[in-house]
Amino acid sequence: MENKIRDRRKHLGLSQKQLAEKCGVSRQTVNAIENNKYDPTLSLAFRLAEELQLTVDELFHPA
Repeated sequence: MENKIRDRRKHLGLSQKQLAEKCGVSRQTVNAIENNKYDPTLSLAFRLAEELQLTVDELFHPA
């Protein structure tokens, strides 16, 4: 699963730590997801999409 998290996060001026805090996860989790080393749970995917002001479909796509 590939994603647009890093680009969108930077566009909104958020650090990994800030995004992680908003979503209730660690900065390391956000880093792992951004680097396609970890697929988030469905609930986390929805939280990330909401914080990044995108839909889940816009944020994630198959590799």
